[in-house]
Amino acid sequence: MKRTLAYNEAAGHGGRTEHMMNIEMISGEKTIAAISTGMTSSGIGIVRISGDEAFGIADKVYKGNKKVSHTESHRILYGHIVDGKEIVDEVLVMVMRAPHTFTGENTVEINCHGGTFVVRRVLETVLKNGARAAEPGEFTKRAFLNGKIDLSQAEAVIDVINSENEYALQSSISQLKGSVKNKISDIRNKIIYHTAFIETALDDPEHISVDGYGETLKLVSEKIINDLKELIRSSDNGRVIKEGINTVIVGKPNAGKSSLLNVLAGHERAIVTDIEGTTRDILQEQIRLGDLSLNVIDTAGIRQTEDVIEKIGVDRAKEYAQKADLIIYVVDASRELDENDEKILEIILDKKTVILLNKSDLKTIVTEDRIRERINTVGLSQTIPSGRTSQDIPVIAISAKEEQGIRELEDTVKTLFLKGNLSFNDQIYITNARQKNALIRAQKSMEKVIRSIDEGLPEDFYSIDLIDAYDALGSITGESVGEDLINEIFSKFCMGK
Repeated sequence: MKRTLAYNEAAGHGGRTEHMMNIEMISGEKTIAAISTGMTSSGIGIVRISGDEAFGIADKVYKGNKKVSHTESHRILYGHIVDGKEIVDEVLVMVMRAPHTFTGENTVEINCHGGTFVVRRVLETVLKNGARAAEPGEFTKRAFLNGKIDLSQAEAVIDVINSENEYALQSSISQLKGSVKNKISDIRNKIIYHTAFIETALDDPEHISVDGYGETLKLVSEKIINDLKELIRSSDNGRVIKEGINTVIVGKPNAGKSSLLNVLAGHERAIVTDIEGTTRDILQEQIRLGDLSLNVIDTAGIRQTEDVIEKIGVDRAKEYAQKADLIIYVVDASRELDENDEKILEIILDKKTVILLNKSDLKTIVTEDRIRERINTVGLSQTIPSGRTSQDIPVIAISAKEEQGIRELEDTVKTLFLKGNLSFNDQIYITNARQKNALIRAQKSMEKVIRSIDEGLPEDFYSIDLIDAYDALGSITGESVGEDLINEIFSKFCMGK
């Protein structure tokens, strides 16, 4: 049977398909080299060589007391890189023998001086003596194809490199250690066990009965669906962790929006004056608020205006507010609320919103109670997300000028977006849209299994959907993906990694 064959292939090759194994053999035909450090002046630069001929090529370009090919694994040699009779640079050469390397291949790392010219000369010398220039992400791609890491761990590598806050880094490190891989493998093992049982029973009905098996499978499927839903839910936190919170600052002119942006950014990002309508265009800044990243947009003050340019800015502010993850509504607490505030409330209260009563260092007119009264007057309580009331909308007194209340804002944003305290020891966060879509496909297939059981369909219907779920999850770890997807993923990597 086709399905049994699929199971046997997966079991016999550790989840690798024949196609994947062919890719692996093709990939290993050449020794590759690349600069693995940034192309800028620095203390050191590293040229990495990986492949069967790594040691032989290194012997041609390295001169020291001992040949690279005669050196034990994980040792460092001192000497020089030479191009013919010319000394290129004084270097330290690290020797790492397969399979105990990142790529699973013989690897040499040449540590030279970090000037851009000298590092490039070292690489050119290596390429001249038999290596091929590595493609972006090719070292990590080889690690994947050689079974050193799975696809989720490979994607975590680039996430580690691109991490812009502590949460993103820790999440990527957790995934790199195999948190996603282990969870997905556990679910796939359950699926393939029951698939194999059904297929075997159908092939040998005289000795193996499937009577009443549907109820057993239904319980297992429900547990798997719950696990998948939990992983899918984690993607909300995951996106925030990885990409940051898309945040829009709104308010009336001269409420202190630009002053707040400058405080959050830590520098004078926006022009601040006492003249209303100073900010007419959109200002964007990526900032860190504690361990979170905020992609902040400072908008033009929202008010009725006849100024054509200012009106365009106001319209853009409304447009950005509709697409935002978080609205920070800045209120000048020293001035009375008016119809413009009502217009703003109508725009924002169906979003996650924090209201800041700014200029708390001055004599305040607008209090927390008054702003909540205005919310209720507008009559928008029913539009507030998740069935909350106006009392659930955070209202914080701040002074952007005196930098007061910023810590409370940080704690509030963290509470709004992170479900409890983040723990990277036992919690898995899906930060990748491709992985999330695969989980959704797997969930739908498992729901079809339950539907087939409830409708009393034959057992071979169960098997079809179980395999679909198995394959969908396999695309996360790389055990059921094609060459095109692999190439697309690794093309996003930087050179030398």
